[in-house]
Amino acid sequence: MNMNREQQFKRELTEELRNNILPFWARQMVDPGGGFFGRMTGTGELIANAGRSAILCGRILWTFSAAYRTSGCEQYLATATAARDYLLDKFLDKTYGGVYWSVDAAGNPADTKKQFYALGFAIYGLSEYARATGDERALREAIGLFRAIEEHSYDAVNNGYEEAAARDWSPIDDVRLSDKDANEKKTMNTHLHILEAYTNLLRIWPDEGLRRQTRNLLEIFLSRIVQPQNGHLGLFFDDRWQLKSAGCFSYGHDIEASWLLLETAATLGDEALYERTRTSCYAIANAALEGYMGDWSMIYERHPDGTRNLERHWWVQAECVIGLFYLYRLHGRKEALEPALKTWDYIKTHLIDRTGGEWWWSILPDGSVNRTDDKAGFWKCPYHNGRMCMEIAAHIPDNETSSAR
Repeated sequence: MNMNREQQFKRELTEELRNNILPFWARQMVDPGGGFFGRMTGTGELIANAGRSAILCGRILWTFSAAYRTSGCEQYLATATAARDYLLDKFLDKTYGGVYWSVDAAGNPADTKKQFYALGFAIYGLSEYARATGDERALREAIGLFRAIEEHSYDAVNNGYEEAAARDWSPIDDVRLSDKDANEKKTMNTHLHILEAYTNLLRIWPDEGLRRQTRNLLEIFLSRIVQPQNGHLGLFFDDRWQLKSAGCFSYGHDIEASWLLLETAATLGDEALYERTRTSCYAIANAALEGYMGDWSMIYERHPDGTRNLERHWWVQAECVIGLFYLYRLHGRKEALEPALKTWDYIKTHLIDRTGGEWWWSILPDGSVNRTDDKAGFWKCPYHNGRMCMEIAAHIPDNETSSAR
């Protein structure tokens, strides 16, 4: 019975990727003059003169590279190549190294700070392109960005990675990713996405230094970031790893980490480390499910005062589906398949824009669609939902009986 349900699930996810998510970005967001438009509003208005973020370009590059690698479709390769070229031509700092935070619509440097989160996504995209195509320049530049992070972000005294620097790598006072973040030296978010990038680079460049630092990052999560008293991830820390966000939980990041950490452990290939990570990831997933609602959706976050943000963000739902599916397939929780399918039903019913393409940013607490935030933009991308489709499909065999294990 589960075999038939899994096969239907895989078909629907593949159709969503190929018929909605990827066509939206390839047809509506590619700038004929080069690169990708920086913004489309939640009402569908294309803002051609909007600035462009390195994060969005790196995520588009990863998504279309992965789509090409898993399907062989030459159209996806063309879009991936356009993203690679734009990232390397416009975002790569030829003087100091690293990537700019943003460029303007003409591709000129705008915000030139070095946010290491953005360098992580550039590595993630470039390494996936190299993985899909064997492209030597993409690999070479990804390795160069890894070395830049290690030289300018790694804290050899207290361990871990600091958030940001000026263009020339000198210190800056405001290291926040966004206005809603705390201005602290170390964050879960940046560590998670550097880990994700290093893991992908390790797949194609089995360098011992990279392997050592990837393992170290995973150990940081297991010993520093995962809070043993409740299973949640700590969000903000000072340079000596003192928690600065007690009582604040990001359910979406919890559920995302619950499978990304396991992916890293599997890539490292150490059986004892894998089992230790698996135990921790099970606890993280269960903690995340405190934000799982009766309508089969996951809310955004809990604040230190105990109040909760009840929005249902697009990326949180996508990560929730993967996390639930991992509970089912890799943790042996057979009953987790049903909520994974139900959350996918929630996405189909509420978040997918059947008319304009892609997904809405979120569903508001009153159940209405959020059209205030972007359909595509600085942060709104095809990476979470596109990855959900590909990640789950990769775990469901085409012609074999599927069962939880």
